[in-house]
Amino acid sequence: MDTIVCTEKVTRTFKKTIALHDLDLSIAHGELFGLVGPDGAGKTTALRLMAAVMRPTSGRVRVAGFDTARESESIRAHVGYMPQRFSLYADLNVLENLNFFADIFGVSGADRQRRIVQLLEFANLARFVDRRAGQLSGGMQKKLALACTLIHAPAVLLLDEPTTGVDPVSRREFWDILTELHIAGTTIVVSTPYMDEAERCNRIGLLSRGQLIQCGTPSEIKAMVQGQVIELRPDPMFRAQELLAGRPDVMEVQVYGDLLHVFVDDARQRMPELKVVLEQGGVTINGIRAIQPRMEEAFISIVRKHGVER
Repeated sequence: MDTIVCTEKVTRTFKKTIALHDLDLSIAHGELFGLVGPDGAGKTTALRLMAAVMRPTSGRVRVAGFDTARESESIRAHVGYMPQRFSLYADLNVLENLNFFADIFGVSGADRQRRIVQLLEFANLARFVDRRAGQLSGGMQKKLALACTLIHAPAVLLLDEPTTGVDPVSRREFWDILTELHIAGTTIVVSTPYMDEAERCNRIGLLSRGQLIQCGTPSEIKAMVQGQVIELRPDPMFRAQELLAGRPDVMEVQVYGDLLHVFVDDARQRMPELKVVLEQGGVTINGIRAIQPRMEEAFISIVRKHGVER
């Protein structure tokens, strides 16, 4: 694997808090890599270390052939980093923001004009060049932030939950843009709380409590789920949970709104058995079926198992 981002036994502490512990990660040229984990898992810290915004307490991070601790200035020419709260200037219009970031990264002359035109078209912002950033919708602000991050044509793009807080249509449009960048060969490392976004990555790293607990393709991660899944819509919910909790033929129960996802060894065999148990316990079943484990089920199951084993 032609590695462009590499962390070796990286630990980062903040006083007595361990934000990351012994992170070993290799990301290949042109890969779209997703970092997934609950709040406080260490995703933001990992991206800041890769962006050379902070130094590891121990271990080493290398990006584009440079050591982030010793060669941080060299790295910044090759990396585009978009934090959760990207600092657009609300009083500047779209074009002025792009020119400002071009100044920061030393992009000038004909190269600057060419890139700005390309990015405006690429991000579908050409019609809004005179609109102030503060007057853009949330989705358009995210696209402008991405365009500013790309102004110096970085080889590695680091994005920290870039679509949090935007509407579903804008989220899809943003990911369409990322897909085009990926196809063009840009290496992208993105943290996301959305499992459908994680599915679009080549590989996923699952973080929990500062540790990388699993890493693999979406298919490999979903294959780690133990057992099969029965989805049912019970009424009342709490009674169904009581009846299913602790049963030897039930491995795990997850709640999704008015649905229960029940993990068993054999869905076809257990479905009629569980139906009888619930109905005899006074639970009405408004729907029951066997389903394939999704990324969300896999993520919750793996994180829960990791918590139990610690």
